[in-house]
Amino acid sequence: MNGKRFTEEPPESTDFSMLDYECAYLDGRSVRMSYKYIEHATQAYNTALINRGWRRFGCYYFHPICNGCNECKSVRISVKDFKLRKSQKKAIKRNRETEIIIQKPTISGAHIELYNKYHAFKHQKDDWSHRNISPREYRENFVEGAHDFGKEVLYIKDGKLIGVDLIDILDDGISSIYFYYDPDYPSLSLGTYSLLYQVELAKVLDLPWIYLGYWVDGCKAFAYKTKFQPQEILDGFPKLAEISQWKPFLLPKNH
Repeated sequence: MNGKRFTEEPPESTDFSMLDYECAYLDGRSVRMSYKYIEHATQAYNTALINRGWRRFGCYYFHPICNGCNECKSVRISVKDFKLRKSQKKAIKRNRETEIIIQKPTISGAHIELYNKYHAFKHQKDDWSHRNISPREYRENFVEGAHDFGKEVLYIKDGKLIGVDLIDILDDGISSIYFYYDPDYPSLSLGTYSLLYQVELAKVLDLPWIYLGYWVDGCKAFAYKTKFQPQEILDGFPKLAEISQWKPFLLPKNH
């Protein structure tokens, strides 16, 4: 199932690109991003952009335009054909007592504390770059620009916030924006469980796709995405007047 041409009048945007910076996915590479700043995006326009490989943080939409590199491919899960693995079934069982709340994105002390705790953990475990996020930065990245399509899925255990999943509800699926969790609960496999919950939510809403963002072959941070099958992949970033050509994602033999 491919996209369709977007024929509506697009909302006003400010388009720009950033200077090159070090790539977080591939050693020795540099990144340049193309941005759109859109204060009043609609769900239909958001859907059209995500379907063509863009991502959203706050009011900023972006995709890479790296010189001489085309390794970032967009991937999405087929909800109808999704098959649970044995380990994924176990993750569902472990979270039977986990409370879930879906609401408009918010900001609180618990959000900031959990976000910073998670990133400090990833800094130690996976050598992520890290500095504490400020409430202003968090609001700009995860609260603003949500309009009526952006949601947060809160995971609560024993009255404590242990996970926050930021998503967009699209016309044709769910866009997985960002997830962070409490590393003190490793047995719950919250990263896996949050995506499984997105699949179940998409089924309830009768939406065919879960948009996972980018896949970069050889990047450890994206290895988990291959465990959610079947998928489709998009090469490049077609224009709104073009039809996006998604194709079945056949994993390399070494996966």
